[in-house]
Amino acid sequence: MEDRNVQRQHVLVTGIVQGVGFRPFVYHTAEKLGLFGWVRNDAGGVQIEVEGPPDSVAEFIRRLRTEAPPLSRVDEITLSSCPVQGSETFQIRHSDNLAARTALLSPDMATCPDCRRELMASNDRRFGYPFINCTNCGPRYSIIKDIPYDRPYTTMAEFVMCPDCRQEFDHPGDRRFHAQPNACAVCGPRYQLLDRQGRIIPGSDADVFAAARRLIADGAVIAIKGIGGFHLACDAYNGQAVQKLRERKTREDKPFAVLCGSVDAVRKHCVMKASEQEVLTSKERPIVLLAKGPDYSLAQSIAPGNPFVGVMLPYAPPHWLLLKPEDIWVMTSGNTSDEPIAYEDQDALERLAGIADAFLVHNRVIHRPVDDSVVRLFRDEIYPLRRSRGYVPAPVSLAVSYPPVLACGGELKNAFCLTRGRQAFMSSHIGDLENMSTYQTYTDTIEHFQRLFAVRPEIAAYDLHPDYLATRYAQSLSIEKIGVQHHHAHIASVLAEHGINRQVIGVALDGTGFGTDGHLWGGEFMLADCRDFTRVGHCRYLPLPGGAKAIKEPWRLAATMLYHLYGREFLTWDIPFVHSLPPEWELVVQASAKGINSPLSSSAGRLFDLAAALTGIRGSIHYEGQAAVELELAALRSADPGKILPYDIQTADMLLLDFAPVFAAMAFGLRRKAAPELLAASFQRTMAAAVADMVRRIALQSGLREVALSGGVFQNGTLLAELFTILEKSNFTVYIHRQVPPNDGGLALGQAVIAGERSR
Repeated sequence: MEDRNVQRQHVLVTGIVQGVGFRPFVYHTAEKLGLFGWVRNDAGGVQIEVEGPPDSVAEFIRRLRTEAPPLSRVDEITLSSCPVQGSETFQIRHSDNLAARTALLSPDMATCPDCRRELMASNDRRFGYPFINCTNCGPRYSIIKDIPYDRPYTTMAEFVMCPDCRQEFDHPGDRRFHAQPNACAVCGPRYQLLDRQGRIIPGSDADVFAAARRLIADGAVIAIKGIGGFHLACDAYNGQAVQKLRERKTREDKPFAVLCGSVDAVRKHCVMKASEQEVLTSKERPIVLLAKGPDYSLAQSIAPGNPFVGVMLPYAPPHWLLLKPEDIWVMTSGNTSDEPIAYEDQDALERLAGIADAFLVHNRVIHRPVDDSVVRLFRDEIYPLRRSRGYVPAPVSLAVSYPPVLACGGELKNAFCLTRGRQAFMSSHIGDLENMSTYQTYTDTIEHFQRLFAVRPEIAAYDLHPDYLATRYAQSLSIEKIGVQHHHAHIASVLAEHGINRQVIGVALDGTGFGTDGHLWGGEFMLADCRDFTRVGHCRYLPLPGGAKAIKEPWRLAATMLYHLYGREFLTWDIPFVHSLPPEWELVVQASAKGINSPLSSSAGRLFDLAAALTGIRGSIHYEGQAAVELELAALRSADPGKILPYDIQTADMLLLDFAPVFAAMAFGLRRKAAPELLAASFQRTMAAAVADMVRRIALQSGLREVALSGGVFQNGTLLAELFTILEKSNFTVYIHRQVPPNDGGLALGQAVIAGERSR
């Protein structure tokens, strides 16, 4: 052929294109179109040279986007012409470990339908093999040590493939071509069932999964090593087993998640919309919060007093081997409260020996722990509450390119963020940085991210709170440091998700964040973009009697509020709150009146706590946010939607939202024997109405009609739905989270873009 009838293009494909079957897809596409050339991985993505008729080359490039493998994500295709070489074959070449290390990595993904069929087919050589995978599924992030994503750089390196596996691995036409974790029962990792002392349980070797099922059926708690760490499991129908797990794990009230053996098992107990089923069965397989159905009959102690339950479906081969389709097990993180998830065998045997009766372990090393992701659906789209397995380390795309930033996150629900150009890599959920083991996981994971993505940060972004361990870590680094106000970071995280960098009205409602005036903020109204903010309103400051104790004991807030409104008169009232007051209440109130150990806070989260305590719903908590959660649940139980109670908005230097009249109205209702559930519903309606009122006033002053909502309070689905509807009807454009959580798990994304903008 003459040169004018043939062209050769060099193609660079960036995105998640390694370890996901992209090269064999390219190979087969080229063969179908009669094209020649080559494809290879390198540290920047996938490099291709393709030669043939121009129309065929154009069709080839179109298919790279439209027909890419299910686990891939094509971000950009860059083309450049090169000389025709007269190639007569198309080849898959070996990886190149040179050049800039900019490849993206796939998250750990659920077992694909093809592998599930083989797992259950008695005539398949991988029948019952708990590590079955292919290029369309299986572990990625949890086993990789370095890039490019090749077997020697994973924890599968020690397992030498048998001839059959090697043939699959080397054959471009096979579904397991270059599937780096490829293995079988002959050459791959395997499971064992151990007792608390780490000894093999006699008779379990024949079928460890059948033996584990028997233990579960007998009421045992088992620690199960999975893709990204250990789970603690028991029979979800067995109330005694669930209570035993709860007591051993020292998790008094916080709900457990359940693993259901099938979609039908979910339907038996939960109300499930089509959109929720779609997320449950997606390749990410997160935990999805579902409403309990009328026939719900699992142990009540799984989610006590809660109309919702966190549900997931099997996502790893052992799950299908352990659970029958009708089975439902509690499946919760393998840790005690406030500790990081266990992922190393010896550590699990030591830390979980007092919880688990047996250990189902395997000999493939987990290089990086990764917990389950948690989402709820809002208006049929994902609203993330915890971003981990299935989503990490896929980046959030940014509107502009920034210098390398390490955003260190907050203290609770910590996740950090590392930027590279227009990509923001959020870490998996690390947890609360309140002990050294969690902090060690945090620092180790930062180093791992820097190595994986070849990023040496030039800027450290940190929260202004001086006592956060994440802040201290940032300040220990020998690079430029930029402090970012907590609630500005919340709003910027929403803007970053949506690719927006214009000024909006930001509403940040949460529990605690350090303010620029030295007080604790948390009910904030601001004009904000991704660089700066102006605080234009907030909830009126209230004292926190006893400091952090007021968060754990919300009765302190309620007692202080009633004393402020009524003096000692409230002690004569016949209401549950008064009857339950501890003897030290007066000392607490007097100290608060004198400003002793009573920092001021504008926190909306504390208003929810105060309302929960005042109504007798929750006076002290066992986990973060419990009082607010139970207030929302009480409101959902109310047959009456409640009414909007009187609140006050004062105009001084800025708008002040005062809820003292709300609490006075609630106290009056309690004295008239109003149901706590009705008052809880009224409080939530009032919060939505008051926030919307503040937004309208700010809009009149500023002319802005776009609103961003963020902060942990917006985990409250009832409040979010009502406020969103009110603002929409008032012709506001409302932005909420869809990729990172509204709680502090999304904070680092906002820190990163603010620091990036300020450095430009």
